[in-house]
Amino acid sequence: MKINDELTVNIEKLSNLGTGIARVDGQVVFVENACPQDEVKIKITKVNKNFAYAKTIEVLKPSPHRVKPVCPMQKVCGACQLQFIDYDYQLILKKQIVEDAMRSIGNIDTPVNSPIPSPQTKAFRHKIQCPVSQTKVSKRILAGYYKPQSHEIVNIKYCPIQPEICDKIIDFVRCKAEEFNISGYNEKKHTGDLRHIVIRSSVSTGKLLVTLVINASKTFERLNDFAKTIFNEFDAVTGVCVSYNTKKTNIILGNKTECLIGQDFVYETILDKTFKIGASTFFQVNPQSAENIFKYVKEEVSKLNNPTVLDAYAGIAAFGITVSDAAEKVISVEENNASIEKAQEVLQLNKITNVELCAEDTTKYLKSIKRKFDITILDPPRKGCTKEALDETLRHTKSKIIYVSCNPATLARDLKYLREKGCIIESIQPFDMFCHTYHIENVAVISL
Repeated sequence: MKINDELTVNIEKLSNLGTGIARVDGQVVFVENACPQDEVKIKITKVNKNFAYAKTIEVLKPSPHRVKPVCPMQKVCGACQLQFIDYDYQLILKKQIVEDAMRSIGNIDTPVNSPIPSPQTKAFRHKIQCPVSQTKVSKRILAGYYKPQSHEIVNIKYCPIQPEICDKIIDFVRCKAEEFNISGYNEKKHTGDLRHIVIRSSVSTGKLLVTLVINASKTFERLNDFAKTIFNEFDAVTGVCVSYNTKKTNIILGNKTECLIGQDFVYETILDKTFKIGASTFFQVNPQSAENIFKYVKEEVSKLNNPTVLDAYAGIAAFGITVSDAAEKVISVEENNASIEKAQEVLQLNKITNVELCAEDTTKYLKSIKRKFDITILDPPRKGCTKEALDETLRHTKSKIIYVSCNPATLARDLKYLREKGCIIESIQPFDMFCHTYHIENVAVISL
C-alpha cells in the first residue's frame, strides 16, 4: 500500500477523531467522509508504519445511516465531520467512542449511558469564530471556516449550525469591509487588518455581540466607523467590540478587548439564572445542551441534603451558580481573574449570596485549606487533571466527585487513577454538545 493507491474497502467503525476505519491486509486505514457499513473506493493520502490515511473518492454501497448533508459545503469545510450520518446513529457512534476510551485507556467497565441529544441539531451553535482572509488579485474578503487539516478558508455564505442572523452579519462584514478600507488578514505574511469575526448570540434574548479581531494594537477611525455601521445595520446587535491581536499565533482573541459602540456583553439564561457573557467570556457554545448538563449536575447535588460544594476550574462559576439553590455553600475556584470578575457580576445580578469566589489555581487552593466539601465538581480543560489535583480533590471531598469532561480520553485516564485510589465510578453520562462532530461531553459521577 502506497500513496495514491486506489482501493475498495468496507468501513468497520468510526475512530475517536471522526474518520472511518477500514483494514487493508491487516493494516488500519483512516478514511475521511466514511460511515460504518459503507463500501467505498478510497485513495491513499499518507502511509505510516502501522496505519495509513485515505480520502473517499466514491461511495459504492452506502451505509443505511448515510444521509444528504444539510450543508452543501460539508465535504470541504472542516466544521461538521459527521453531517452525512443520520443524527440518531451519530449518537450511537459517539457512545462507542466513549466506551472505547473507557475500555482501552481506563480499563473501566462502568456502563456508558446513551448520550443525551442536543435539543437542536441546526442553529445550535451560539458562539461563532470566523477566520478572515483576502484574495491576492481581486482583494475580495473571504470569511468562513478552514478546510480539514489546513488553514485554507472556505468562503461560507450559509452555515446551518448557527443562527441565520450570524450568516447575515458575517456577509455584511465581508461585503462592507472594502468601503472602509478594512483588509483581510494574510496569515503567512502577518499583514492585513481583520483576522476573525467573533459573534456571541443569546438563545434567551436573541441579541448578539460582535467582536472584530484586528491585527493592530489600537483602534483607528475607519475601524470605529465600520463598527458603528455594523451596529446600526442590525437591531439585534447590542454592541461591537474590537480585540487587538498582533501575535503570530493560532489563538483567536488578543489580550486586550474594548467596546467601540453599544454594550460589551449579552445576557443568557440557564436554569433561571441570568449570565453576562462578554467577548472573551468562556461559555458553552450550545446553551440548550449546556442547560441539560447543568440540570443533570444539579440533580446529583440535590441527592445530598444541603451539601457544601467545591466548584473547581470554575470559569465564570456557571456550575456553582446553577447548583447554588441545592447547596448550603459553594466555593468556586478559578485562576483567571477576568472570569472571577464576570462571576461576581452574575452573583450580584441573580442576588446569590451562598457562592464564594476564589481567584486561584485549583491545586494551590486545595493545598492551602483544611476544610472538606461534601461534593466536588471538576470541570477541567481538555487536558484533564493532574494527579496532584486529583489527590488534593480526594483529600478534600467527603462524598462524591462530579467530573465534567469534553475529552473522553483524558476522562478515562483520570477515572482510572481515581478508581485505583479506591473510588467507585457510579455512572458515565454523555451529552451531545457539538452535533455532527466527533466531540462528546461527559459527566461522570464518582463516589468515595
